[in-house]
Amino acid sequence: MDISPKTSNDISFDDFKTQILSDYKIAVLSRTCSLLGRKEVLTGKAKFGIFGDGKELPQLAMAKAFKNGDWRSGYYRDQTFMMALGLLTPKDLFHSLYATTDIEMEPMSAGRQMGGHYVTYSLNEDGSWKNLTQQKNSSADISCTAGQMPRLLGLAQASKMYRKLKNVDASKFSDNGNEVAWGTIGNASTSEGMFLETINAAGVLQVPMVISIWDDDYGISVPAEYHATKEDISEMLAGFERTSEKPGFEMLKVKGWDYTALMHAYENASDIAREEHVPVVIHVTELTQPQGHSSSGSHERYKSKERLNWERENDCNKRFREWILETGITSEEELSALEKNITKQVRLAKKEAWAEYLSTHGPHRKKLIALLEAAAHKSPNKNFISKIKNDLIANEEPLKKEMAQAARKAIRYLIGEAHPEKEELVNWTKNFLLETQPKYSADLYNEGPNRATNIPEVKPVYDDGTEDVDGRIILRDNFEKLFENNPNALVFGEDTGNIGDVNQGLEGLQKKFGKDRIADTGIRETTIIGQGTGMALRGLRPIAEIQYLDYIFYALATLTDDVACLRYRTFGKQKVPLIVRTRGHRLEGIWHSGSPMGALIHSLRGMYILSPRNMTQAAGFYNTLMKTDEPALVIESLNGYRLKEKKPQNLGDFCTPIGKVETVKSGTDITLVSYGSTLRIVEQAAKELLEVGIDAEVIDAQTLLPFDIYHDTVKSVEKTNRLVVIDEDVPGGCSAYILTEILEKQGAYQFLDSAPHTISAKAHRPAYGSDGDYFSKPNTEDVFEKVYAIMHESDPDSFPKLL
Repeated sequence: MDISPKTSNDISFDDFKTQILSDYKIAVLSRTCSLLGRKEVLTGKAKFGIFGDGKELPQLAMAKAFKNGDWRSGYYRDQTFMMALGLLTPKDLFHSLYATTDIEMEPMSAGRQMGGHYVTYSLNEDGSWKNLTQQKNSSADISCTAGQMPRLLGLAQASKMYRKLKNVDASKFSDNGNEVAWGTIGNASTSEGMFLETINAAGVLQVPMVISIWDDDYGISVPAEYHATKEDISEMLAGFERTSEKPGFEMLKVKGWDYTALMHAYENASDIAREEHVPVVIHVTELTQPQGHSSSGSHERYKSKERLNWERENDCNKRFREWILETGITSEEELSALEKNITKQVRLAKKEAWAEYLSTHGPHRKKLIALLEAAAHKSPNKNFISKIKNDLIANEEPLKKEMAQAARKAIRYLIGEAHPEKEELVNWTKNFLLETQPKYSADLYNEGPNRATNIPEVKPVYDDGTEDVDGRIILRDNFEKLFENNPNALVFGEDTGNIGDVNQGLEGLQKKFGKDRIADTGIRETTIIGQGTGMALRGLRPIAEIQYLDYIFYALATLTDDVACLRYRTFGKQKVPLIVRTRGHRLEGIWHSGSPMGALIHSLRGMYILSPRNMTQAAGFYNTLMKTDEPALVIESLNGYRLKEKKPQNLGDFCTPIGKVETVKSGTDITLVSYGSTLRIVEQAAKELLEVGIDAEVIDAQTLLPFDIYHDTVKSVEKTNRLVVIDEDVPGGCSAYILTEILEKQGAYQFLDSAPHTISAKAHRPAYGSDGDYFSKPNTEDVFEKVYAIMHESDPDSFPKLL
């Protein structure tokens, strides 16, 4: 095909000059911000700095090809691109360095992320979607290099899906799929598996994606020879290039200081990806990194004098400046004046940002000093409190942390005292903490009215003629209703499409809804989650299937770094309503019977983690999640698909509540808490305990994140005065988490007459076979004997020693 450079219509010299100088201004503006930003770190005003110096020209070219409706999934070198689109000002950049917690001043994350992480707003104030086709979009960056790649795949695939799907309202999300997802990555990070997996998946799917590789010959302090075979990522990826016979990538290579070549390359890439839905790699070479990797180190330590000299001579801004002068576009005097004005502009922005950052600190400091003064005069410990006060006076620009420390330490010297001055200081401290803490903690989950925990329970409906069916039938028929009712819903994964998943929970649905909505994928968990992430960011309702729970570790980095914290790190400005479907717990062997729930509940705060005991519960969770806009992980019980359940009449409508436990058996002697497949073992043990006169109350946790928001468990413990938590995670895993929730958060410790206990699996991965399962994980006898021992300790006459 013809990919020769395309040029814009002829324009006048004055217009051409204006365009060139505008680009040069942005390049100099960005570079000046990088230079002054590094100084702010070195003087201690900012904690850390990482900048985009040396990458200015290719980012200007990318910005010119970037259109409304397009999406960026990049990394922390892209400040010039954001400035070129008018999405980042110098003052914004400095506020991010200072970690200002006002979203109006620091619009990228309100101080939650270090500088260099960029986002645009997808949501209105009420949490509804903006019209994303009328704005230029940037998905929220993460620091983990190559971590942006899986999401990029999904952002690009969304355009493909919107071009194919019928009966979907795409008015806010796509113009017939004519959008491009633009990814950026450093040359060294192309060594990461996430990059290579994304490249392969994008080539298979043929999605409108353009990946820019900023190549400055280094990754941190390590030269290219340690990163890429042949030291050249273009050569390494040559096999992915498309031919006339087979699809693949379009591959372009361009020097990062060549302004006109860059403009042509990006215009070509945009046209190819946008019109043909063919992915493109642009390898941008001969770039530099004038200040080294970050403010934590100097590149003079690891680059040779020859390399440093080469970088000074081939700096893209320097080469751009020389080209402007050589072509007679303007004069040395005009450029020098322009550069001086920009330096003044950036210095002013830096000064104003620092003043604004401190503006809320001053009144707090003044008030606290007065309170400390008053308290000191009333206290026998005046000298100690006065020292704290004087230290605060000497600190003219205290952090909020330092004010909190001063107040809280002063209160220690007032222990046992009772006077109004102490109360004022205590009240100020409490209010300061209450006001400040949410600035760092809010928006982990949706805090609006349609949050998942607010979706009301709708119970399954049965009639006298209700049939008993395999659990998978309930799932299958419920999914059918779900896809009928939600034309923007789709599911994909390994064995998901043609055979209807490995347990037939989607049997026959591909034939009804088509290969685009019920889709097979390759074996590549990270990019399966990436597909779901990107498509959810663009208004679709994806269900990404991980075949077995044990395999989720392949995708855990993407889930924890991207999905779980997206709402939090964007201060609620973006959302990712992704449902991750998987199956786990008791099957056979080390890699097909996993219950790593402790690892997941601690890694995935920001997602809901749901562990239904049967397929009716699971179907109800899917129905609930489709009514909200938050990410969740649903873990179906592997050994439950063929167990018989009554088939509800209201498939697609009944909803399992999130955050609510269910008491499946009432009792008076002891409370047993479990979830998932293990609950069936606990129920059996409870039946056998009744035979010896022990009446256990059995509670199904159902949802692990969050656990029991209504505190129903503590009501049970108040009645029974004894507690055991049972699961098949390793010791100290999820059962310990649940125990903490019940004892500490719910305060159940005060009602216990016996020590609380956990019953978990052994510390190793479960062994193969029925015997391996029995001796690796809790069994009915384990539960029976532990409960009996607790009752024996309490009443040895009624319950003589068993073992």
